[in-house]
Amino acid sequence: MKKQQSIHDFEIKALNSQEVIKLSDYKGKYMLLVNVASKCGFTPQYRHLQSMYEEKSQSIEVIGFPSNQFLWQENGSEDSIAKFCSMEYGVTFPITTKVKVRGSGKHPIYEWLTDKRRNGKQDVKVSWNFNKFLIDPEGNLIRHFGSNVLPGSMEILQYIEEYEAELKKA
Repeated sequence: MKKQQSIHDFEIKALNSQEVIKLSDYKGKYMLLVNVASKCGFTPQYRHLQSMYEEKSQSIEVIGFPSNQFLWQENGSEDSIAKFCSMEYGVTFPITTKVKVRGSGKHPIYEWLTDKRRNGKQDVKVSWNFNKFLIDPEGNLIRHFGSNVLPGSMEILQYIEEYEAELKKA
């Protein structure tokens, strides 16, 4: 199946800001796109996401997408989400405005991420908070990871470390 467009074609408003996050700015880097929530059992993964963002910043961009679609675990205002992420986990990676990641009104980025006709790789159902989508430097979906997979796990890092090794050779 042929992809309709590239993930790099998308833009989204940043959390609590007038700034726009342009995914085209991350061409040439991996991206880990994660639907996040402040009141979830998986919320401590913010710590792992921040560590990855700091330690692998030359190779990967982490972007959080707050969503309130799973038991109202992200029901606060954008201001409260921003304060929580900053104060509780020291988050400095980009976080978007609150979005829908499934069902009616799903954000176009998540339409692309979850539909094989669009991403050319696989159909995915976002089943809970902290689902992760790994995108390669050319904008291709590599793989979807469920909530239980930690951002710093070898399941995810293997791709980035292979890429870093290739960069060192070049």
